[in-house]
Amino acid sequence: MYKFFACIVYLLLILLSACSNNYGRYQQSHDSTPTRLPHASELHDAIPRIEAKSRGGNKNNYEVRGKRYKVLDSADNFSQKGIASWYGKKFHGHLTSNGEIYNMYGMSAAHKNLPLPTYLQVTNLDNDKTVIVRVNDRGPFHQNRIIDLSYSAAFKLDMLKTGTANVLIEAITEKPKKAPLTLSRVQDNQIKQYIQVFATSSLQLANKTASAISSLYQLPAQANKANGVYRVQVGPINKPNELIDILTTLKQSGYPNAFKIAL
Repeated sequence: MYKFFACIVYLLLILLSACSNNYGRYQQSHDSTPTRLPHASELHDAIPRIEAKSRGGNKNNYEVRGKRYKVLDSADNFSQKGIASWYGKKFHGHLTSNGEIYNMYGMSAAHKNLPLPTYLQVTNLDNDKTVIVRVNDRGPFHQNRIIDLSYSAAFKLDMLKTGTANVLIEAITEKPKKAPLTLSRVQDNQIKQYIQVFATSSLQLANKTASAISSLYQLPAQANKANGVYRVQVGPINKPNELIDILTTLKQSGYPNAFKIAL
């Protein structure tokens, strides 16, 4: 009997040790570089638009590692100079601070104080390259860095080799006069091409996925019901090469079963 209980205790210690060595909600202990470069469709700037503050990530103040941070009421006239870094594979597919899903190939960013979401123009002061990103996460919480950029945003600013860059970030808060179209306009007499991302019986999951795709990829997405099933579809998409490019992006970014359809 004693040996039996000793074995049980030993097994419990092994399990506890394994738990202490895991990475919490992440599969990696340290961040890493993606295995591929961004596609052309993943290098389009985020399209600024007026959005309500998200339910998540907008408390007046919050605490991380014993330090308190205040969230600004507004991003109007906000600008800041400092060091930018980027975050990638470790966080890809996990929730951001405002409840969306982090896509390292999207044009997004993390900031400690700005309201979520906020659109920013980020300028690499070392080479004058710029990118427009949508802030939907909190961080970075180490050293003197002011912003964490997605992998695609960092690629577009040409800062992957150095890992960091001196940047100027400026909030975009005015309503755009005319937002550029991400997809080519479809004529009324054309067969409309779509990408079906996946199907589910859950309306909540379908709407959440459509919203996340629309926000992260800057693409029109909707959940259409048929025969009791909700189908998350992206489009309409006019050009065949554009459709293939977007389909490849979706397949490699967490939707491997996506396929094209005509309606």
